[in-house]
Amino acid sequence: MTNRNLDLLLEPKSVVVVGASDRVGSVGATVWRNLRAGSFDGPIYALNPKHSTLDGATVFTHADDLPQAPHLAVICTPPATVPGLIAELARRGTRAALVITAGLSGAQKQACLDAARPHMLRLLGPNCLGLLSPHIGLNASFAHTDALAGEVAFVSQSGALVTAVLDWAKSRRIGFSHMISLGEHADVDFADLIDHLASDARTRSILLYIESIESPRKFMSAARAAARNKPVIVVKAGRAGNGLKAAASHSGALVGSDIVFDAAIRRAGMLRVDTLQDLFMAAETLARFGTNRDEALTLMTNGGGAGVMAADAAALAGVPLHALSESTLATLDAVLPPTWSRGNPIDIIGDAPVRRYTETLQALLADRSTGALLFMHAPTAIVRSDDVARACAPMVRQHPGRVMACWLGDAAVRDAKRIFEEAGAAVYDTPEEAVRAFAMLATYRRNQASLTEVPTANENGEPDFAAARAIIEAALADGRDMLNELEAKAVLTAYRIPVVATVATGPSADDAVQAALAIGFPVALKILSPDVSHKTDVGGVRLTLRDEPALRNACADMLVRVRALRPEARISGFTVQAMADRPLAQELIVGASIDPVFGPVILFGQGGTAVEVLADRAIGLPPLNHVLARELVSRTRVAKLLAGYRDHPPAQLDAISDVLIALSQMLADLPELAELDINPLLADHDGVISLDARLRLSRHARGGAANFSITPYPAELVQSVDWCGGPIVLRPVRPEDEPLHRAFVAMLAPQDLRMRFFSVRRELPRSEFARLTQIDYAREMAFIAVRTLPDGSAQTLGVVRAVIDPDNVDAEFAIIVRSDLKGHGLGSLLLRKMTDFLAGRGTRRVLGYVLRENEAMHRLVRSHGFVADEAGTNSDARCFARAL
Repeated sequence: MTNRNLDLLLEPKSVVVVGASDRVGSVGATVWRNLRAGSFDGPIYALNPKHSTLDGATVFTHADDLPQAPHLAVICTPPATVPGLIAELARRGTRAALVITAGLSGAQKQACLDAARPHMLRLLGPNCLGLLSPHIGLNASFAHTDALAGEVAFVSQSGALVTAVLDWAKSRRIGFSHMISLGEHADVDFADLIDHLASDARTRSILLYIESIESPRKFMSAARAAARNKPVIVVKAGRAGNGLKAAASHSGALVGSDIVFDAAIRRAGMLRVDTLQDLFMAAETLARFGTNRDEALTLMTNGGGAGVMAADAAALAGVPLHALSESTLATLDAVLPPTWSRGNPIDIIGDAPVRRYTETLQALLADRSTGALLFMHAPTAIVRSDDVARACAPMVRQHPGRVMACWLGDAAVRDAKRIFEEAGAAVYDTPEEAVRAFAMLATYRRNQASLTEVPTANENGEPDFAAARAIIEAALADGRDMLNELEAKAVLTAYRIPVVATVATGPSADDAVQAALAIGFPVALKILSPDVSHKTDVGGVRLTLRDEPALRNACADMLVRVRALRPEARISGFTVQAMADRPLAQELIVGASIDPVFGPVILFGQGGTAVEVLADRAIGLPPLNHVLARELVSRTRVAKLLAGYRDHPPAQLDAISDVLIALSQMLADLPELAELDINPLLADHDGVISLDARLRLSRHARGGAANFSITPYPAELVQSVDWCGGPIVLRPVRPEDEPLHRAFVAMLAPQDLRMRFFSVRRELPRSEFARLTQIDYAREMAFIAVRTLPDGSAQTLGVVRAVIDPDNVDAEFAIIVRSDLKGHGLGSLLLRKMTDFLAGRGTRRVLGYVLRENEAMHRLVRSHGFVADEAGTNSDARCFARAL
C-alpha cells in the first residue's frame, strides 16, 4: 500500500493532456476542453505529434519538449502507445498519470506498471472517466458537466455512475472535494485513495461505489484507519450474487460473498447503504446529525397522518419511540389544545400558530429524556412555513445534533427547509426518509463500536494444538478431505469446545450395543461414512434409543435405508453417543468457511435440520473477542430466544462466545481448515455442548492467521525479559490494556506528559485512551512493558509506539517511561524492541521528534544510532532518524 504522490494526482499544479485533439466527440478533445473550461490556474499543456497548436496553445511532440515536468498527465491515446508514454513521462519527472484509455491488455498494463514504479509514478486507471477536484477547478475527465466544490469525496469503480452522480448532485447543489473514477485500478486502488482522503482536510466524508475488492487486508486496514477520522459510506453492487455455492457443510453453503462483505463493512466501522440516494442522505445525516447518540425518537407534527407514517416507519426499522415523562406531559398540557395526542407522536393539531410550535419544541428540548426529535410540518393556510422555521431555528441552533426535520411539500416549504439547514438541522423530504436516516445512524454507531475492538488471538486458554494438528495431518496423509465425526469432535475437544460422549463402532448391531452399554441408555445412533456428510438426508440419525432392542432395530433399518439411498457410499460403521437431556436448550449452528475475497469467516445462527429454511444467520470476520462474539450473536433472531422466555431461562452467552472465539483461534492455527459445521450446538442455562460436527480440509485452503482480513493480535511478539532484578513482559498493547494505561498516565509527572505530547495536559480523554490501546497492527505498533505484582495485578511501566507510513518506508516513534522509573534502562529495552520489530518488517527508517530541552531523550536516541535530521527539525523540536 502507498499513498505517495497521490497529492500530485488529486491536486496537481500543472497538467498535460496526452492525445489532446480538436476532433469532435473524441476523448482527447473532451478532456482538453473540460480542463481549459475550468478554473484550474496552473499550466495546461497538450501533447500530440499530429498538431502544432490547439485553441491557440502550443502542442508539444514529446514529453522532453515540455517547459517543465507536469505533475499530472492525462493519457487519451491508443493502448499500444500507453506504456512508452508512461516511461517517457516518468523519466521527464511526472509523478502521476491518469490513463483514460480503455482496452489495454494484461501485458500492456504490466508494462505501464514496470515503467512507472522505479520513479514512483502513480497510475489511475486505465479505462476510467477521469477525476475532478472542484476546489482547484480541476476537471480532468470526459464527463458532460463539472462538479460543485464541497466536502464529500466520491470514489467509484464505474465511470458511468460518476457522470450520473455528477448530474444528480449538481441539481441538488451537492458539492465534492474530489470525484474519482477508478477504472481498472491497475495501481491506485480503493485502499490507496481511502488512505489519502482520510487525512485530506477538504474531505469531511468518503463515499464509495464498490463492485469488487482484490486486496482485502489492505482495504480493511485503510478503511478501519479512515473510519476512525470521518464517515466512510459504501454502496456495493452485486448484492444478489450468483447464488450460493455447493459445499460439504452448511457453513460453506451458506457463506456468500455479499453477506461476508456486509460483515467486513461492519467490522471496518463503515456504513453500507443500498442506493445512491441513501449514500448522500447518509453523508448528510452524519455531517449534520452524527453527534447524536440517542437510540429512540420523539415525533412532533402538526398533522396526525405524518405522525402515523413516521411511527409506522420507526416500527418497521426497529426504532423505538420515547415515552414522555410526566413532567413533560404536564408542560405540554399547558401549551397544547385539550385534543392533543398526549403521547408520542406529539400532534400539535393542524391549526397551530407559531407560538404553539415554539412552546412545544422548547418543552421537548428542555427534557433530555426525549432524546432525538423529528420535527414534522405540513403547510397550512393558518401560518407560513418560513415563519415557523424562523421562530424555531434559534432553538435548533442551540441544540446541535438534536433535531431532525421533515418539511412536507415543495415550493411552500422551500424557504423553511433552507432556514432549518442553516440552523444545523438534518432536513428530509418525507417522514420515512427521516426515520430511515435515523436507523442508518444507529447502524453506523454499532459499526463504529466494532471498529474499536482489536481482539487478542486467544481468550480461552491454550488449545491442544499438537493433538489437532496430528488428526489433520493423518487425514491428509490418508488422502481424505473430510474428517469423520469422531475426528471432528476430537479437534473440537482440542480447542476446549464441549462435545457429547461419542464412540465409533463397526457396522454391526452387536458393536453398537456394546458401546451403548458402556455409555448408558438412552443413546443416539448415527451412520459413519466418509461419503455421507448430511446424515439426516439419508436416514442416518436415530435419537432417544432407550434399550437394546430399539438400538438393534435402528441399526438394521439404518443400514437398509442408507444402502438404498446411497448405494455407492462406503459404510465404516456407526457412532453411538449419549443423549443430551437438555429439553430447554436452543439448537444453534456455529461454523467456519473460507470466503474467496475476505478469507476465513465465522457463521452463527439457529441450527437444526431446517437451517437452510430458517436462514437465521450472521457472519463475522475473525479474530473475535467476547464483545465481537456477542455482537455476532445479537444479529440473529435466535438471540431473542437465547435471552430467555417463559419457562426457558437465559442461555449462557459467555459459553456461546467461548465457542466462537475457539473457532476464531482454530481458523488462525489450522490453515488447512476449509469448512466446519457444529450443528446442532445445544445452548442453555448450563452452557453448551456439541452434538455433531463436520470438518472439511484442503491442502490449498486460504486459511490461517496470515489470510485474515484483519491482522490478529501478534502474540509471537510477546517477550519476557529481566529488568532491575525481576521479570517483566514486553508485548504489543491490547484494547483490554486501557485501565492499565489510565493508571500509567496518572503516575506521569506533568513535565513528562509535556515532553511526550508537546503540550501541557493534565489528563487524557476517553477517546485518546481508546486510540492508544485499540490499534491496527497492520500499520502501527505499540509495545508496553508490564510487571506483575505479588497480588497478581499488573502495572504498565513504559510504552513505545510507532506509526508506519503506508509505503513501509518511514516509521515515526514516541516513547515514555513512568516518571519514577527513569534512568534504569527501561527506555533502552523498549526502543530496541521497537527498532528490531521495524527492521524485521522491512521498514527503511525510523524517526522521532524530541523537544529541544529533552536532553535525556537526546542521549537515549543517540546511544541507539539515531542522528539529527536537520531537514525535519523545527524551532520547538529536533528530528532524530536512523536507517534500518
